[in-house]
Amino acid sequence: MAHRYTAETIWHRGDQPFTDKRYSRAHLLRFDGGIEVPGSSSPLSVPLPMSIETAVDPEEAFVSAISSCHMLWFLSIACQQGLVVDSYHDAAEGVMTRNEQGRMAVTHVTLRPRIVFAGTAQPDADAVMTMHHQAHEACFIANSVKSEIVVEPRT
Repeated sequence: MAHRYTAETIWHRGDQPFTDKRYSRAHLLRFDGGIEVPGSSSPLSVPLPMSIETAVDPEEAFVSAISSCHMLWFLSIACQQGLVVDSYHDAAEGVMTRNEQGRMAVTHVTLRPRIVFAGTAQPDADAVMTMHHQAHEACFIANSVKSEIVVEPRT
């Protein structure tokens, strides 16, 4: 059974010049639930003012998708084990560099989740790492990318 996911990326030139390469990279990301998020190229790739620093760039969205998917699986696994998670805060980071073909790519993503468990059932560090490994193996996004993904839990 195939699942389908949709997102719209909407950009308009307006009255700005185009062929001088100084056009705005600002655009709109629209998701099937109705939410709209401002998008742009990263100021690390395309300098300001052609990029919008306060918008989500594709690289950030990529890292966020990996982090979010991993978290959702981790929460599911913890729940199945009868554990109660009070909070989960991941300070994820992606590194863009040249890959083996010499092309720029996000080649490494590090997830740094800090998880607070409630109640008396507190898993030890080994149990938490096992749950992270299970979450990584199950994560649809991690299974879809070539980037190395490392989980470094924070305590």
